[in-house]
Formats: sequence, C-alpha cells, structure tokens
Amino acid sequence: MGIVAGLDSSPDFTRIVVCDTDSGAVLRQGYAPHPVESPEGGGRPSDVDPQAWLLSLGEAAGGGLLEGVQAIGVSAQQNAVVPLDAQGNTVRPAMVGGDKRTQVAAADLVDALGGREAWAQAVGCVPQAAQPITKLRWMARTEPENAQRTAILLQAHDWLVWQLLGRPVRRTTDRGGASGTGYWSAATGGYRPDLVELALGHQVMLPEVIGPSDAAGTTPEGLLISVGTGETMAAAFGLGIGLGDAVVSLGASGSVMAVHPEALVDGSGMITALADATGMHLPVVTTLNAVRTLRGAAELLGLPDLESLSDLAMKSTPGSHGLVLLPYLEGERTPNLPHTAGTLAGLRRESMKAEHLARAAFEGMLCGLADALDVLRGRGVDVRRVFLLGQAAELPAVQAAAPMLFGTQVVVPQPADYAAIGAARQAAWALGATQGTLDVRNPPVWQGAVAQVLDPGDELAVGQAVRQQFVAVREQTHPGAL
Repeated sequence: MGIVAGLDSSPDFTRIVVCDTDSGAVLRQGYAPHPVESPEGGGRPSDVDPQAWLLSLGEAAGGGLLEGVQAIGVSAQQNAVVPLDAQGNTVRPAMVGGDKRTQVAAADLVDALGGREAWAQAVGCVPQAAQPITKLRWMARTEPENAQRTAILLQAHDWLVWQLLGRPVRRTTDRGGASGTGYWSAATGGYRPDLVELALGHQVMLPEVIGPSDAAGTTPEGLLISVGTGETMAAAFGLGIGLGDAVVSLGASGSVMAVHPEALVDGSGMITALADATGMHLPVVTTLNAVRTLRGAAELLGLPDLESLSDLAMKSTPGSHGLVLLPYLEGERTPNLPHTAGTLAGLRRESMKAEHLARAAFEGMLCGLADALDVLRGRGVDVRRVFLLGQAAELPAVQAAAPMLFGTQVVVPQPADYAAIGAARQAAWALGATQGTLDVRNPPVWQGAVAQVLDPGDELAVGQAVRQQFVAVREQTHPGAL
C-alpha cells in the first residue's frame, strides 16, 4: 500500500515514525524537543503556547522525513486543554499535565454534582486535578474573563489535527481522547454539555467524535489525516494489545489498564472508564506510588541508582524475610487513602538487613500494582498476560518478582516509540478504509512488539504467599480499604 507516518507530541518533545503500511516496520524517524522553557525551580510548565507543538513538529519532520507519506496519524499528551475564542484563536496558553493549582477545583466539582458516585455514573470517572473539566472550573474561578471568552474546547491532538488540515470549520476528536475529558461518557458515547456548563459557567462548541478508522480530513496537498488519539490509547494500539491483555506502566506513579468490550462504571471512582483507539474500552486504575517507592528506598539505603537497589534486592529471597512495605508514600488512590503514609511491617532482628528492605520495596510496589490489577479482575476483566512498561521494567528485581506476584505471564517489550507507532497504525487504517482495502471494523495487522516473555512457572505458589503477606498487613493497617 505504501508508507504512513505517526507523530507523538508528548509533554516534552515530538517524535515521528514513518512506517510500511503492510507490516508496520519503522523505516525512518524524527525527533525534536518542544521549544518550551522550564519554570524556575525545574519541572514542567503548567501553561504552554500550543504553537510550540507546531514548531517542534516542523523540526522533527525536517530533512524530507515525510516524503512519499500518504497518511498521518497524530497522538498527543492527554489532559492538555486548548481554549479557543469564537474565531478559533487561543484565549490563553494551553493548560497541560497534572496541575497542583487545580486540586481545589477538582474537589469543588465532585461536591457540585453530588459526590464521586454521581461522576462515575455520569462520565465513568471522578474529576482529578489533571483533567480538562477540572481546568475549566479553575479557569472560571481564577480567570473569569478568559472563561467568558472561551467558545471552543480542543485537546492537544484535536488542535494539531485541526492545524494540519488548515483550520477547517469542522473540528473532530476520537473516543479515546474524549473519554479523558470528564465531559464525555464512554458508556453512552456522548458528551455531557451540562457538565461543561457546571465547570465553565456556559456552553461551548465541542469537537465531533468520529470513528476509529475515520479520516479527519485531507490537507490541501492531498495528505490524509486520521482521527488522532491520546498518548495512552496510541501506545496501547502501537503495542498491539487486545482482549486478555493488561498494561502495567511503571512511572513515578503507576497505572494498570486492560482491554475490555464494555465501559465499566465504578461507584468508588477507582476505575477510570476510558475508550481505546479501536472501538473497545480501556478501564484504567492508577496508583500514586510506583518507581517513587524504589527511589525512596534507594535514598534511604544510600544507593546511587535503581540498578544498585535491584542488585541488592536480588540478594534477598521472596517475602523479604517477613518484611512488608505498604508503599503509600504520597497517600494513595488505589486503595483510596489520600492522607495516609507508608508502613514498614514485620521487623525482626533477622529481617533488619539492607537487602531485605530493598526486596520489600520492589515487592511492595508490585503488590500495590497487583491490587490495582485485582480491582479490574474483580469487575470481570480478563487478564491473561501483562505488558510491563517503563525503564524500571528492565530491572532484574522487577522481572524476578512481577510474574509470580501478578500471577500471569509478563511481557517486557523493547523500548520503542509505541505511541507514534500507534498513530501510524491508525493512519494506515484510515488510508485502507478510504481506499476500500481494509475493513472499517478491523485495524491492519502489524508485527507485534519485540519483547521478553516471563512466565511465573513454579514460583506461582511462592508469589501467592508473598501477596497474602502483603494483603494481611494492608488489611490490618487499613481495614476494608479495598
């Protein structure tokens, strides 16, 4: 069929991959950082001029990278909201990422609708500080003039698609991106304009939600642009996960998501009901403490890096000689214990060795994520294998403990630009559907991710015993939390 491109506009950079439409093989790639200054004291900015994303895109596509490309897919950071006025100009810089400013606004919104369960029923998620709907509430309270001028709302990938198409009258989005806004329901497949009004104070224009294999349009040069999606959905699509698969992401915080045929409404608010990039659903459970648990343990033990912590942990044995770490260092979302702290239990003279504490940190982190997996399993989500993502997935101590603690096969894919590859796969699907060579219901079959496969094998019973030890301490310390 030819070649297609996928671009991923993450919080820090743009990556572009050019792929063969039939196999998905990556033929060329480009990269450019966003020209954005870090705020004083470091970290990421909370406000970004979206023009920075376009400049980065242009630089990443330099040197004829897109020559011969027939279609482009766009993946972009989630939770970035771009408020536009009636003429399509930005009212203020885009509000991006997790934003401490908006925590009070999130609590306000939860109360305004009548609690967590009311939100879960309405849109499948409870407002969090990072979500677009919470940022709208913050803007209405803090910048009322900007809120009043806002007539159109787009997310990062919607805005980039719209720019690539030459800012047409029609503005589009996909189910995946819409499902993270807090004002679109994956269960009903529709917007809740009343919730936008609750947050912002008035109605606005929202982009049309089109199907997974639909094209958003064609550029003046004849280049097909697919619908686009959020980074999480694009990465899942690039990995090629399907029913029976879960993805565990090890960042500072952790997330567990799985493919499921229907939207899950969870009154506790632990499950966020996202849609995926194929027409299925991606229920997600997050934990606040993943790799930050390991970093804390490394600092406590005076170790320079996580590799040293892993080496030390490997000198211990499963169960860490009875040491159990409840890794709730930042409070926790799963279980919902926002104001708690971590707990170290099982201290005995023989367990008070550095290697046992190191092992307990790895087991505590993974047991916390196994709790999140069990929240999904408890709602009927089928999990037959777990894809483990993040730099920490390469650590020997993680690879040794994860299969036995998750109780299933663990797949560790080689590092790759999966979000950009997912965006390219979406472009190939839209191109094939337009040309009549692909079914609009079935995406192109591309070669899977190159990966290491780890089986629990004989360690399954040992893993169950370690999990039971962890659950016993959790129940004793926080009865009924899960």
